[in-house]
Amino acid sequence: MINTTDPSIKSFIPVSPKSHFPIQNLPFGVFRKGKEAEPRVGVAIGEYVLDLSVLENNKLVGGPLLGSPDIFLRSSLNDFMALGRQAWTKTRATISHLLREEVPTLRDNAVLRDQALLSMEEVEMLLPVAIGDYTDFYSSKQHATNVGSMFRDPENALLPNWLWLPIGYHGRASSVIPSGADIFRPKGQTKPNDSLAPVFGPCRLLDFELEMGFFIGPGNQVGNPISVQDSSAHIFGMVLVNDWSARDIQKWEYVPLGPFLAKNFATSISPWVVTLDALEPFRCAGPEQTPEPLSYLKTLNEWSYDILLEVLLQSEKMEKPQRICKSNFKYMYWNICQQLAHHTITGCNVRPGDLMASGTISGPTPDSFGSLLELTWKGTKPIKLTSGEERKFLQDGDTVIMTGWCQGEKYRVGFGEVKGKILPAID
Repeated sequence: MINTTDPSIKSFIPVSPKSHFPIQNLPFGVFRKGKEAEPRVGVAIGEYVLDLSVLENNKLVGGPLLGSPDIFLRSSLNDFMALGRQAWTKTRATISHLLREEVPTLRDNAVLRDQALLSMEEVEMLLPVAIGDYTDFYSSKQHATNVGSMFRDPENALLPNWLWLPIGYHGRASSVIPSGADIFRPKGQTKPNDSLAPVFGPCRLLDFELEMGFFIGPGNQVGNPISVQDSSAHIFGMVLVNDWSARDIQKWEYVPLGPFLAKNFATSISPWVVTLDALEPFRCAGPEQTPEPLSYLKTLNEWSYDILLEVLLQSEKMEKPQRICKSNFKYMYWNICQQLAHHTITGCNVRPGDLMASGTISGPTPDSFGSLLELTWKGTKPIKLTSGEERKFLQDGDTVIMTGWCQGEKYRVGFGEVKGKILPAID
């Protein structure tokens, strides 16, 4: 098998060293060209989308090679993800070969090239996956410590179970939305500190949460857990996640069962799914885990990733966005294999397309905290914007942009961005 992440590989398509989508990446997504067009599967390369349905029709990738007809002429990646790692790796290697600068198959076929390569400006990116179930974890030790310090005892910020298992809750898959979709300010019950009874109205403490998520490929049968050693074979790839949060609604509703309306109104994800194969050169160790995890959570290899993350904020008065957070995925205490193993240890089944999110990713310094709750320390330290404005929490008209990438040798493996604008609550 060819090494598809070799830094020396070049594509016949010019790609900037700062592009998120060099030939070493080749993330998968779903797009359409025009509102009336049928969705289909593509791969990002530089500033282009490579239409895999065109290559499949020409028997260069897909059905003829995988035994699954029209696998890339579909509205989601689910069926492709269900085929498993061998099919993913084989397909990605084939695409990499076709895009190489020395391979004439696509490079020298002007008709095929014009059909298969579309400018990103020409297409609309859609949700890449039909998401059946969504789970949100709480796996950043710094984030959990920050929140525990704010709302409980700083000396005992972490609850007793936190260092023993990946905390999580079942989220709402129906409101997972693609990057670029607007966010309506949610309404709900809140309880002012000076009131004996709750009030109803728009959320006043709207926040973002910097997260990443992974999609399940092959699942498991009910009653058959996925072991921590086998977990990576069930993970297709990763996306950026902004898990919007209504802090004041959550404060009133979360006892005793946890988040509900405060988290169910919107979760935004980036459109391109970066495979674990593309991320392999950037695999690294996560934080030391003390106490030692129980046996079913012990990982033999390093399963964190060195992914640089940024959050930018732009108000309607600003000409360009301002970076307000710089973090890294490697700060996560519980890794993706541990999360999946824990999720299924009861015999819970997962299915192709299920989404698992990391929880807010916060680093060790104040500028690396992954939410406004932490960056402004519960609103006591407002962020100053270049427009002269201040922010404690999000206001109507604010746009939040998250981006992330791995830095290689003269190339990046990136995720693009996940973007959302806050609109007023619906009357």
